[in-house]
Amino acid sequence: MNFAVRKRRAPSIIIVSLVDILTILLIFFVVSTTFKKDQPEVQINLPESKTATKAPAELEHAIVTVDETDAVKLDGQPIEVDDLERAIRNLSSTQKASLALQADKKASFGMIVKVMDALKLAGVRNLPAFTRE
Repeated sequence: MNFAVRKRRAPSIIIVSLVDILTILLIFFVVSTTFKKDQPEVQINLPESKTATKAPAELEHAIVTVDETDAVKLDGQPIEVDDLERAIRNLSSTQKASLALQADKKASFGMIVKVMDALKLAGVRNLPAFTRE
């Protein structure tokens, strides 16, 4: 009894869908990559936070810094707390929208509150703070 022997085709891997998925992943990672602008060189001992989230990097941003001696700086330039409100009002809308507070953990709480009050009077509604992870 002779049985007909069927030749089996070698299995082939269809990679068209794999290439599509890899292309989509590549596009996603290229688009979602953010480029960070360098921060001014100020030695700050940041407080730690367990619930902090990373803010997206913006092309134009402004940073208000309070160091351990309670000196206030706007983008690395020394400024008095009384002049801070006017300086913030003069910022562009993109810088104002991406404004952040960077305070040393040894800075006095009273100075941080004064800075936050000046920012609120200048119209800043969303104020992220820099922390150390």
